[in-house]
Amino acid sequence: MKILVPVKRVVDPCVAVRVKPDASGIDASGVRMSMNPFDEIAVEAAVRFREAGVAAEVVAVSCGVPASQEVLRTAMAIGADRGILVETANELSPLAVAKLLKAVCAEEKPDLVICGKQAVDDDANQTGQMLAALLGWPQATFASALDIVDGRVCVTRDLDDGREALRLPMPAVVTTELGLNEPRYATLPNIMKARKKPLRVVAPGELGGEPSVGVMTIEWAEPPVRRAGVRVESVTDLVDRLRAAKVL
Repeated sequence: MKILVPVKRVVDPCVAVRVKPDASGIDASGVRMSMNPFDEIAVEAAVRFREAGVAAEVVAVSCGVPASQEVLRTAMAIGADRGILVETANELSPLAVAKLLKAVCAEEKPDLVICGKQAVDDDANQTGQMLAALLGWPQATFASALDIVDGRVCVTRDLDDGREALRLPMPAVVTTELGLNEPRYATLPNIMKARKKPLRVVAPGELGGEPSVGVMTIEWAEPPVRRAGVRVESVTDLVDRLRAAKVL
């Protein structure tokens, strides 16, 4: 069984970002980049399947600029067998990424695609669902538990009022939730080994052409600054202030 894991290069979640003065985007100059945390969980899940003998190969794929090779090397340091970079400098919407991934799936013919439920830079939560729709494959989102039994993907999803258990025939697409697992640390020996693993770089034209942009970002803006709180002297003072604000 082959598992395909899409990964995305994003600004490290621990880094505070700033909007460019012209509001054209995020100022990423000199900012630390890393793999999307949800994608790390997806890579870990796929590697565990291979280590358990359920999967024979784990392929990591990314769509983006040449620097995205860094996250592919990280995925291979965690345990992916090889990487594929669909290299493009264009801004990609979730649908454009899904179309490129569909072309990769047509070439690689994976039995299962495991991807993070969303990227922490745009929080779109769309690519996995769009990919499943384009492929016509069954899908399960927000997986908090994942297993493969008798050739079917068993997924547990946490809902507001309980849990939902699903069984999907393969090939299928699954998106991962934070609670699925704890990704392993990429050790130095594994990082060195990852440098020798195959990494293929392809242009969108080799996969049938680059999808149209579809979505265009018009402007970026920082969230409004929160006003400082006020310390009140008594409950009566608090009630008076709430009444003045027409909350009560």
